[in-house]
Amino acid sequence: MTKFKNTINVVVPGEPDSSYPIHIGAGFLAALWAAIQTQWPNHKPFVVTDENLVRAGLVQQLLDGRMAPMFSITPPGESSKHIGTVTAIVEEMEKAFLGRDSLVIALGGGTVGDIAGFAAAIFKRGVPVVQIPTTTVAQADSSVGGKTGVDSSLSKNAFGCFWHPAAVYIDVETLATLDDRQYRAGLVESVKHAAIADAEYFDYLEKNIEPLLSCDTAVLEHIASENCRIKAAVVAEDPTEQNKRRILNYGHTLGHAVETASAFSLLHGEAVAAGMIAAGMLEDAMGLVKDERLSRLRRLLEQLGQPTRIPKAISKAALIDLLKRDKKAVGQWPRFVLLEQLGRTLCKESQWAHEVAPEAVETVIEALV
Repeated sequence: MTKFKNTINVVVPGEPDSSYPIHIGAGFLAALWAAIQTQWPNHKPFVVTDENLVRAGLVQQLLDGRMAPMFSITPPGESSKHIGTVTAIVEEMEKAFLGRDSLVIALGGGTVGDIAGFAAAIFKRGVPVVQIPTTTVAQADSSVGGKTGVDSSLSKNAFGCFWHPAAVYIDVETLATLDDRQYRAGLVESVKHAAIADAEYFDYLEKNIEPLLSCDTAVLEHIASENCRIKAAVVAEDPTEQNKRRILNYGHTLGHAVETASAFSLLHGEAVAAGMIAAGMLEDAMGLVKDERLSRLRRLLEQLGQPTRIPKAISKAALIDLLKRDKKAVGQWPRFVLLEQLGRTLCKESQWAHEVAPEAVETVIEALV
């Protein structure tokens, strides 16, 4: 039997099965297929991955000589995160004569998980999906919570739905397949979780930066548990992002615009890093700053090698246009998540995302470019 370092349950109010487990550990990938088949003996598995994971040997490690129908996303990454890839996956499932007894297994990073989850949600009106995240961003954030979707030609994550996984398996040893840039950028989501919800966790990240950058297994298991603990609590309270779950978008509102405006030459975490600095500057301008959080946030992001400014090649006009198209915009302008203090998100009149004047946002953008 596969043993895990930690297991966290995510409660999803209103869902038929009400909760799903997140299993966290190291070095269990080779034994996982047998565990999945034991858990879902009456389901036919279909693997969604990408060519990077195939080349890295993780698909072979998971299957361990077994045969299973599979779709490998090519090319890997954000450029394939569109509705055409989802169509190709569900049609491949039909070609394999799969039905409502299918089990989609998403092995990969955030792009794989988002696409595979969306495909599972619409195939035969919905089949279960198991998430096996292999990147720092996916293990910290995107594999948990049920957000699925793809980009349009105009904006990020324009099409999608909530489709919570049947289970999540986080093997921190799979992070060894990442290059240094991908590894570091994904850690920004861990910084975000600490900033919005747990000052002690932020302290931990500051004090353990060297072992974290050295991929220390114990530290990686600890931050995976902390990230999932924080996100599970938020998802349990607001599974479909009606209010409090918006705090998970700290730094993402402008970050998504920066990521898209860069034509995805910036990684998600790199764009969100700049977005968090922008949010901190908005907090300062609005008189919300009561601690040294902005300087601490900037220092930690810089230690991770992340940008704390917006690239000069990105215009303010492009960012403002993208903000108007944000999927959560009301009246063509989004609300922003802000901190009250490090480890505590601002809640005002029972709302967790707040109106910020476009002029204030434009001023911050000008200061960061």
